[in-house]
Amino acid sequence: MDFFHSQESLTAVQWILRAIISFFFLLLVTKIMGQRSLSQLRLLDFIMALSIGNIIAHPLSDHDLGMKGSMITMGVLVILYLLLIFLSLKWLKFTKFVDPSPFPLIKDGKIIYKGLTKARIPIDVLLTELRKKQIHDIQQVALALWESDGTISFFLESQYQAITPKDMKLTTKPFSLPITIIKDGKIDFEELKQTDKDEEWLEEEIRMVYSVEIKNILLATIDNNDKINVFLYR
Repeated sequence: MDFFHSQESLTAVQWILRAIISFFFLLLVTKIMGQRSLSQLRLLDFIMALSIGNIIAHPLSDHDLGMKGSMITMGVLVILYLLLIFLSLKWLKFTKFVDPSPFPLIKDGKIIYKGLTKARIPIDVLLTELRKKQIHDIQQVALALWESDGTISFFLESQYQAITPKDMKLTTKPFSLPITIIKDGKIDFEELKQTDKDEEWLEEEIRMVYSVEIKNILLATIDNNDKINVFLYR
C-alpha cells in the first residue's frame, strides 16, 4: 500500500494502482450521488463535478500527494451534496436559489430581450436552439422558457402543433413498451419472467417463427400480444 501515500517517486505499477483505486472510488461516489448527477448538471451538480474532478486529479498526477486526503475530502463533499439535495426538497427558498424557476425568452411570437440578458445568451444561441427544434419562424412560438439546467423549452401556437389521433377522434391501441428478452445471444431471465413465459416457450416460439438459435440473435423483444421481434447478427 505504499502507492497510497506520498512518495518521492512512484513506479509504473504504483501509478496504475492509484488510477485503478481512484476510478472505482469515483464510480462509488457517483453511484452514491445518484442518477441526477449524470442526467443533468444543475448548480449543485456542476459544483460537485468541478470539485471532485479537481480533487481526484492531483494525486493521479503528483507523487508527493497521498490519496487519503483526497478520498476523505471527496467523502465529505458527497455527504454535503446529499444534505443539500435533501434540504432543497424541504426548504422552498433554498430550492429556488439552487434551482430557480424558468423565465420566458419568447412570448406570443416576440423575443423578450430582458430574458436573453438574464440568461446571458446571445440571440444566435436562441436561433440555434430554434433550428434544432426545426422551428423556422419565431412567430410560431407561443412560449419559450429558459430552464434552470440551461436548456430551452419551446411551446408552439396551437395552429402550428401536430395533429394527434385524439384531434381526429381516431381509436388507437394502448401504449405498449416492448420488453427485451434476448440480448447478445443470451436470454434475460429477469425480463422474461415479467412476461409470464419460460425459456422452453421462448425457444419453441423462436424456432417455429424464425428458425434460428438463440445464440445467433443480437436482440429480441416481446410486446403485450406476445409477438416476438428478432434482430440477427449481420
